Order: sequence, then structure tokens, then C-alpha cells
Amino acid sequence: MLRKDVFWVAPVFVVGLLARILGIGNYPFPNDDEGTYLAQAWAVQHGELAHYTYWYDHPPLGWIQLAGVSWLPNWLLPDVPTFVQGRIAMLPVAAAAMVLVYVIGRRLGLARPTAAAAMLLYALSPLAVVLHRQIYLDNIAVLWVLVSFAFALSPRRHLWHHVAAGTAFAVAVLSKETIGVLLPVLLVTLWQGSHPSTRKFSFAGFGSGFVLTGLFYPLYALLKGELFPGAGHVSLLGTLKFQLGGREGSGSAFEDGTDAHQLFTDWLDRDPYLLIGGGVAALCAFAVRRLRPAALAVLVLALVALRPGGYLPQMYIVQVLPFLALTLAGTAQAVVARLPGKPHLRPVAAVAAVAAAALLAGPHWYDRDRAATRADDNGVYRDAARWLRETPVGDRSEVRVVTDGVLWLDAVDAGYRPGTGVIWHYKLDQDPAVTRTLPHGWRDIDYVVSTAALRGEREHLPTLRALFAHGTPVATFGEGGGRIDILRIENDA
Repeated sequence: MLRKDVFWVAPVFVVGLLARILGIGNYPFPNDDEGTYLAQAWAVQHGELAHYTYWYDHPPLGWIQLAGVSWLPNWLLPDVPTFVQGRIAMLPVAAAAMVLVYVIGRRLGLARPTAAAAMLLYALSPLAVVLHRQIYLDNIAVLWVLVSFAFALSPRRHLWHHVAAGTAFAVAVLSKETIGVLLPVLLVTLWQGSHPSTRKFSFAGFGSGFVLTGLFYPLYALLKGELFPGAGHVSLLGTLKFQLGGREGSGSAFEDGTDAHQLFTDWLDRDPYLLIGGGVAALCAFAVRRLRPAALAVLVLALVALRPGGYLPQMYIVQVLPFLALTLAGTAQAVVARLPGKPHLRPVAAVAAVAAAALLAGPHWYDRDRAATRADDNGVYRDAARWLRETPVGDRSEVRVVTDGVLWLDAVDAGYRPGTGVIWHYKLDQDPAVTRTLPHGWRDIDYVVSTAALRGEREHLPTLRALFAHGTPVATFGEGGGRIDILRIENDA
């Protein structure tokens, strides 16, 4: 990166990183997925792929990477809740993604001020600020997709760049498999970024990097005897079949009352400007050859999100945000470039157009980002983690406690036995390795840390439901739906 680029990137980088750091442990409210991925990263650090039976729900490379960086916050800040440690470990991922938006913008033909404007949109969008704080595999996958785009659009067009693009995209898919829908977009990008005379070698290099790296996952399953479904074991293909057809859908985004409609409503409420403005800009960007890869990425990801009956997770929008920012800034530059006037002033005019859009969105973004840095929604989790560490309950290696995914690792750090001493609530009735250790069912449990996640699942898990029926509160933190109760199980047997 040239000195001129650093001049544009550095201030945006600092502002974007501060927006993510300030209040990172206080907002947003922890998601059970965050605790799950962090616990799986802990398991990798201890020689396993997951903290319970690994059933190929996701490829493991995402939390393997998390394991490589999460030890440092744990070492530096041992007394803060583990989910906060994990969020701090995600900051380098967010920081690198912001810089890559600028790099890709330059390689798509954006002037330095316009590429910096795209980076600024990405850095300050309230959706990005909040979701980049959280421990989601999607954030890691998006980082590697951006790396792949940057290599595919490399102006030097070296063969190793295109091999690296394929390898990076395979790493993205092995971090979060749903990002694989962008493969056609990467191929279009590679076509645009390669030279006609060497294009076939570029595609061969991309394909070799992608296939050879991606094959490690099914090869691992094959060597474990878990590639194909069978009695008495998990399998990669069996889980894939469940993920594609056995998972309950989110409904139509256009039908009021569905989970998908609620998600879109929440996303638009948090940042309507980048979502709507970027979406319109993406449609216009198809008229600009250099911008088509980013526009096609928005289109593909939008079609997947809008498909009726599919499963749509909360963090899916993370995958779209960088391309929305690039198409919005790029389209502004393209429009300004067609206006009459002095050519050397056009980049400035493009930045002015983006600045005008920022002024329109600014008050809403300021309120949202300010709330993210000042809110404190997570005191109950800090109090519950402190209770697990400090409250005498006897020999913790013998006491059995049920928690959600967020507090599981806090309980392990407090001295409770991993896996069957502290039990992730989903595993009570769904993992034979756990149920075998509960010959008397709920009577074998001593405590339940009752969070919103547990209360929402008790009707689906018989053992958890029985625990609530026989639990007596001994401590309560907070109030309302987000409160946390410590329940002691009254076992009269």
C-alpha cells in the first residue's frame, strides 16, 4: 500500500476500530452461537475439534482460526467473561476486512477518495459495528472472501495470485460453508481480472487452489469413517442433507410474522441507508463493467436471502455489507464521472456525493453507533460469570451445572468439569455421550443457570423442562426476559 493510500485509510481505520472497541463487552446481548464457537475454539486448543461430539454442523476451520487468536485476550484479561475475550479476539478480523474493502475498491477502479468512502460506509454502518463485535464464523468467512477478491483482481495478474484466490476462497468456505454461494461471483471476478492470453491458466490455478484446499474436509471425514451416513456415528453427508432439507425454514421475507420478515425488519431498522441505497446502487452498477463483480455479489446474496422457505440466520447480512458499500461508492463515482466539468475534480465530486449521503444517514448512524458504544446490556452475564467463579458450591469437579453456550466456558474456567460436569443445555437430550452420564435424568443435575436461551428451549427439551419444574432460585441477576436465575435442583430421591 502506497503512502498516499495510507493517508486515506488510516483515519477511517482508526474511527472504525474505535467504534467496534468501545463498549464491546456491554453491547449487544450475547448470542448462544458466540459461546458455542468460542467453546469449540477452546476445544481445539485442548486437542479436540469440538467441546462435544463433532457432528459436521459446520466445517471446523472457522473456530480453528479463532483458537489461534483467542488465547491472547484470555491470557491478558482472565477475569472478564469469556464471550468478551472472544469478541476482543475478533477485532483483528474486522480491522483486516475494513482495509480489504479499500484495496478491492482500488482494484475495481475507484479513486482513492472513493475507495476510502466505501471503507467509511463499511466501517460506520450500524449493522457492521454491532455484528463485527460478535463471535460469528461469517465474519471470518467474509474476511477470506475479501482476500480472494483482492487476489483475483490483482493488477499484476501473476499466476500465484489466482492460485491464492482459489485457496483463500476455499478457506472462506471451510470457515462458513454458506459463503460458497459466491463461487460464481469469484469466477466472474477472475474472468475480469485475468488477461485473455493467460486466462485458462488463471482458472486452472484458481481451481487447483480451491479444490486441493477444500478437499481436506471431506478427506478428514472419509479417514474418520464419517463421510457417509451409517448406524452409530455422525456423518458429513448426513449432516449436509439435514442442513439442506431437514432444517426448519425462516419463511418468506415478504410475509408478515415470519422469522425472515422479522430479520429484514430488524436489519432495515438498524441501517436502511446502506441496505436500500447499496441495493439500488448495485442494480445500477451492472452498467459499469469494473463494478459488476461487487454488484453480482449483492444480487446473488440477496436472492439467497429472499428465497422462500430457506433458513436465514441473523448474521447472514454480514456477507453482503462490504459489497453494498463498494457498489454505493462506486456508482456515485461512475455517475459523477459522466457529469460535465473538469476531470480532475470528479473524484472530489464523487466523495462529495458520498458525503451528502452520509449527511442524510449521519444522524441515524450516529444515534445507533452511539448507543452501541454506551449501552450496557450485559451486566447480567458478568454477574452470572462472577457467581460461577466465586460462589462456594462444594467440589466443583463433582458438581453438575447446566448453562447456555455463552456461560459454558466461564463455568469451565471456574473449575467445573468440561462436557459432563458443566453441560451445554442443548446436549441434555440430544447427545448420547451426555445422556449416558445421566442415568437418573434431571436428578443428576445440581444447578441450572437459567438464561433467556434456556427458557426459550425448555419446551423442546424434556430434561431441561423437568429441571425448571424442580429448581429453586438461589440468585437472580437483572429482571425481565434478559434476567439470569441460578436454580438449585431439589432432588428428594
